[in-house]
Amino acid sequence: MIAGLVVGALLGWVARTWSVDGLATTLDVIGSSFVSLLRTIVVPLVFLAIVVSVARLREVTNAARLAGQTLLWFAITAAVAVVIGITIGLLTDPGLRTSVDRSAASAPGTTGSWTDFLQGIVPSNILGLEGSTGDDGSVSLGFNVLQIVVVALLIGVAVLKTGKKAEPFVAFSESFLAVVQTVLWWIIRLSPLGTLGLIGNAVASYGWDLLAPLAVFTIDVYVGCAIVLLVVYPVVLRLHGLSPRKFFSGAWPALQLAFVSRSSVGTMPVTQYVTTRNLGVPREYASFAVPLGATTKMDGCAAIYPALAAIFVAQFFGVDLSVTDYLLIAFVSVVGSAATAGLTGAVVMLTLTLSTLGLPLEGVGLLLAIDPVLDMMRTMTNVAGQALVPTIVAKREGILDESVYDGDRASDPVGDPALVAA
Repeated sequence: MIAGLVVGALLGWVARTWSVDGLATTLDVIGSSFVSLLRTIVVPLVFLAIVVSVARLREVTNAARLAGQTLLWFAITAAVAVVIGITIGLLTDPGLRTSVDRSAASAPGTTGSWTDFLQGIVPSNILGLEGSTGDDGSVSLGFNVLQIVVVALLIGVAVLKTGKKAEPFVAFSESFLAVVQTVLWWIIRLSPLGTLGLIGNAVASYGWDLLAPLAVFTIDVYVGCAIVLLVVYPVVLRLHGLSPRKFFSGAWPALQLAFVSRSSVGTMPVTQYVTTRNLGVPREYASFAVPLGATTKMDGCAAIYPALAAIFVAQFFGVDLSVTDYLLIAFVSVVGSAATAGLTGAVVMLTLTLSTLGLPLEGVGLLLAIDPVLDMMRTMTNVAGQALVPTIVAKREGILDESVYDGDRASDPVGDPALVAA
């Protein structure tokens, strides 16, 4: 995977320097195809894993306690992240140190609202699938992870209540899950190739000429995410008696893929896998916590970025923010990611933050040009938090397999098919 990063970056540089259009297109197809494969496996993996996990629990109250601890730590780490974002914004004044033209300001087509959670949590069909029609008349299917989680939890609880009559269904689900996990292993084995295409396309598509007008803001986002990744998370791990080095070495495949793919949902199968395989979190718990985190746990996209972006927009348009406004930013960042779970994404969270503060939504258009570059670091931070919280909650509840967490990493960080299906 490291080799894929290096080779992909080199190929992307070649494509951009010498305008090799065919190479750039090829890298884009390779990377997008890999992410599509990962997204394809998300629906059956999340649905079956949660159903089987809940069905294996003898007491639903245990799951409820774990869910409460998970949501609490989602909020705690998000609160710390947003304070870091606000502090960096106040120290650097990114909205006053930019050469971007105000003519670039435009309101986005998709916005976030406080009712999105209610819309997102109610499934439109049994698997939460959504159809859309393209400009060329083609029809594509998407999915809402939160809806899949809700449906799977309900079916899992129904299995518990049904008792012995549901045993054939559970046996079928476990067998089906083993097959899906084997297919997942095949897809994960393509990670080096997918990484090559994703990072290559990123390097070929974006250059410093695009980032220069917003250099201070870009640096702020990367520094803020780096502080959360390299300071906050290690401190949390140390407070729980866990080695940060072991955490990052175990979570590395997911973090690296998140950086180049810019998709928490696309990375979710790998995140869930390394959380159990490398970090020692029980599969029954990780199958619930990681998909939930992929929807609602976004320290990069929903905490650091909206805080910095709100300060940027306010300074750019000459709007003074009060202490109450900064408290609102913190509130939206901690609670808003859950409220907008039906419409995930940094732009959605940003529009929710700006509308709550009464700031012009046209400010979003100023930042869209560099959003893909920012999204790489934001998504990496998101995924790190999505692996961190299940790990520390499992440690607090006494269910973390510390022999796995502290053990030597296999030469192949994604294991073998026998382990995946075990």
